[in-house]
Amino acid sequence: MYTEDQLVMISALQHLAFCKRQCALIHVEQQWAENRATVLGELLHEKVHTESHETRGDIRTARSLRLVSYEYGLVGQSDVVEFHKTGESRGSVRLYRCDGFWAPFPVEYKKGKPKKDNVDTVQLCAQAICLEEQLGVSIGSGALFYGEKKKRQLVEFDSALREETIGLILELHDLVDSGRTPKATYQKKCDSCSLFDVCQPKWDHVMTRKYYEKILFEEPFEP
Repeated sequence: MYTEDQLVMISALQHLAFCKRQCALIHVEQQWAENRATVLGELLHEKVHTESHETRGDIRTARSLRLVSYEYGLVGQSDVVEFHKTGESRGSVRLYRCDGFWAPFPVEYKKGKPKKDNVDTVQLCAQAICLEEQLGVSIGSGALFYGEKKKRQLVEFDSALREETIGLILELHDLVDSGRTPKATYQKKCDSCSLFDVCQPKWDHVMTRKYYEKILFEEPFEP
C-alpha cells in the first residue's frame, strides 16, 4: 500500500505511454509548456467540470470526482462518472437519495480523435481501477469522448488492458522514484509535443566533444 505522499497523478500514465522523457520532464522536473493542443484540451475539460451533477432517467452523472488508489499509488480527478441504474446489486452501488442500484461507468473527454495506440485507454482504465477500490465494485467498461469526432468510443477493461495499465503504473513509480530524466531521442511524434522546445530532442549530441570543439573554434554549428 502507498501513502498519501507517494501518490502519482493518473494523467502521468498518458504522458508515460506517449514518451518517458516527456513524463519525467513534467512529473520529475516539474516543467510544462502550452501549445494549441493543450489549450484546446484544457478548454474542453473546463467545460465538462463546470457543468453541474444531474440525473436524467436512469443515468446519474457526477463530475470532477476525486479518484485515489492506495493499492497502486494513484490520485486524480474524473471528467465524468455516469451511474447507470440497474436491477441487480452486482457491480453496482447505492447512491444518496436514489432508489435502487447504480453501476459506475467512467467517461474521459479528449479534444482530438481516437488514437491507434492505448495512450488514452490506459488512463481511463486507471480511473476505473481507482473507482473499483473506492466503491468496492468491479467495473467492466467505460468510454472515451473525442471532441473532434463528437462521439464516444467504448472501452472494455479486459485482462490485457488491465495488465498493461498496471505495468505502466509500476513503471511510473519507478521513474518518479529514480528522479532521473531519460535522454532525448527524436521521433516524428516529437513535433506535436508541447515540450519540444524544453526537451530539444534533436540536440541529443550537443554535449559531445565535437560540439565543444566547434564552439571553441567558433565554427558554425547546425543541430
